[in-house]
Amino acid sequence: MRFIQAMLQRAEAEPEFRPYARTTAAFSGTQYTWDTNTGMSSPDKTGESVPERWTASAVFPDMWVDPDNDPRDTGLELADERSTLIDYLRAYRLTLRLKCADLDASQMALRSVPPSTMSLLGLIRHMADVERNWFRCVMAGEDAPSLFWSDDDREGGWDGAVADAAVVAQAWAAWEDEIAFAERFVAETTDLSTVGRMSDGKPIRLREVLVHMIEEYARHCGHADLIRERIDGRVGQ
Repeated sequence: MRFIQAMLQRAEAEPEFRPYARTTAAFSGTQYTWDTNTGMSSPDKTGESVPERWTASAVFPDMWVDPDNDPRDTGLELADERSTLIDYLRAYRLTLRLKCADLDASQMALRSVPPSTMSLLGLIRHMADVERNWFRCVMAGEDAPSLFWSDDDREGGWDGAVADAAVVAQAWAAWEDEIAFAERFVAETTDLSTVGRMSDGKPIRLREVLVHMIEEYARHCGHADLIRERIDGRVGQ
């Protein structure tokens, strides 16, 4: 402990030394956070228990499940642009679902990585509205208001993600409905250059919408990795 304290004192005087001090403190089992105003560091005094990391995979310690049991791997050859975009989006959607596996309503709603307001339930609600906007509103031209947020309550998707089984069920149902609509639309639209219109009237092609959706899911699956690990310690790609 004295060694760690000495390192932290040096880090206060030498900013370039801080990454090394932080790393060493972490390896020692002591959690420190930097005060962005003073540059000082202090122990984490939250007193919260940290779950043990674990995986359901017996083959690879950094995988969610064993390769033979991974539903994301279909074994299909992705021979063209369309099949590649569709399959990557399918896999990322499924990844988000997997990250929520075996959790109750309280765990789904838990904001496990403060100060972030994100929760796994909030992510499902958010992605339901993202799917709805891009495929119903932009590509299909429907007048489809957001389900969980509004201009007057832009944080509604996150703030309304409360620990209630009915709220969880509603979120899953909405997300699944929007994905089903999106999949039908893409299946019936053979040309990836089909044009949709964004809210400001600017054109966008289906190809770009699919790429954007892959990016959106990939980013939020990264959030889900950390949120889930902090809930019960489960890790894995």
